[in-house]
Amino acid sequence: MNDDLYQLIAIILYMALMLLIGWYAFRQTSNLTDYMLGGRSLGPAVTALSAGAADMSGWLLMGLPGAIYAKGLVGAWIAIGLTVGAYLNWLLVAPRLRVYTQVSNDSITIPSFLENRLKDKSRLLRIASGIIILVFFTFYVSSGMVAGGKFFLSSFGLSYHAGVLIVSAVVIAYTLFGGFLAVSYTDAVQGFIMFFALILVPIVGVFITGGLSETAATIREVNPQLLNLVSGATFFGILSSVAWGLGYFGQPHIIVRFMAISSVKETKSARRIGIGWMFLSLAGAIATALVGIAYYRQNPGATLVDSETVFIALGQIIFHPFIAGIMLAAVLAAVMSTISSQLIVTSSALIEDLYKAIYKSDASDQQYVFLGRMAVLIVSIVALILAWPNKESILKLVSFAWAGFGGAFGPIILLSLYWNKITAKGALWGMVAGAVTVGVWGNIKVLTDNLYEIVPGFLVCLVVTYLVSLATYRPDPEIEREFNETMELLEKERS
Repeated sequence: MNDDLYQLIAIILYMALMLLIGWYAFRQTSNLTDYMLGGRSLGPAVTALSAGAADMSGWLLMGLPGAIYAKGLVGAWIAIGLTVGAYLNWLLVAPRLRVYTQVSNDSITIPSFLENRLKDKSRLLRIASGIIILVFFTFYVSSGMVAGGKFFLSSFGLSYHAGVLIVSAVVIAYTLFGGFLAVSYTDAVQGFIMFFALILVPIVGVFITGGLSETAATIREVNPQLLNLVSGATFFGILSSVAWGLGYFGQPHIIVRFMAISSVKETKSARRIGIGWMFLSLAGAIATALVGIAYYRQNPGATLVDSETVFIALGQIIFHPFIAGIMLAAVLAAVMSTISSQLIVTSSALIEDLYKAIYKSDASDQQYVFLGRMAVLIVSIVALILAWPNKESILKLVSFAWAGFGGAFGPIILLSLYWNKITAKGALWGMVAGAVTVGVWGNIKVLTDNLYEIVPGFLVCLVVTYLVSLATYRPDPEIEREFNETMELLEKERS
């Protein structure tokens, strides 16, 4: 049996497991809340691992190791920013969002929560939020399909289009039928596979390169500055990297997990599991790159064509082909977990936030679940069409979309949870101002070269939301009642 066949068997088994989980979740889904939010029944481990897997995508196993391999530890600032941002997201947003979304008319999406929380009768806030999510996530999903196509092209020599179709078919199948539960359960399994791979590769790799001291010495032979956290860094460069952490507060596919956890008490356990997973996974990705630098220095006959494939290359060198296949499955898991999470959030935006907001329909829950599945299919087809030409520009939208969501939604989510004087007009103007700032800044090269667009976008959204809210604030007994009820329930559930 040749090496490729062993690896292909591992990939097939992984995909079969994803489909099996999707079938199980399909059996557990009976209404729209089940389909869009898993019936608010997720345990802490599933919540934490699914949030992490949905967050990290292929960047964790390819992008980050590639950056560290090329630049050294100076590339780790983005990992530091993301870890701090994720921790603060779990600490500040998770408990309050879990309670507030239930108190405020049992909201099951971020746009519906903002409308219910701020009592927006115009529906403009909900529609604008839904459109932003729909547009950005369609391109986000497309970029994941592109990554999947390239994965099969580089790993098995399949055509790019065959790879896109395989990844798309499996993800669409389990998301379409199983909904949020399928996405969360598969993400949790995918998160475990990613964790296992990122711990195993650098640990075994260090033994091959002669132990910790020999590995470090070899890296210093290549370039002593590779182990320096600030070598070649500028203040604004570090600020831009750390500022990625600001994006967490506004990422719908991540914070929706906080709405689905079974109780506020579970958020503390989920936070510990999630941040532990994240810290060790990021450390494993960084260590993988450093081991790769040492390995290729010690073995000049071996060549690495693309620094972003260092994780895949080391896995294939170090392990038996079947285990290497599991390493490949980890990369695929990172890509697929993000696609599925974004698909379900985009589906909810299309049905819950646009269709139901524009059309006063009295359809049954079963009909809405059917419409949700059709929305997944429609968005997938559009994303597939965008991915088909294999344009690099689509992949570049990932960092732009992260900034867009962080700048448009982040300050509004925080203010809506912590400030009872935020208004619907303030949130709408702040959202638009933040999104426009990111859009303009992100398309002017001289600006983006110096500062990541999420920083001005976040600040502009925060200031505009605050000032417009102060100017338009009028006391609303219902808003006050819900705010106070949320605070009381928080204290009660924490005690």
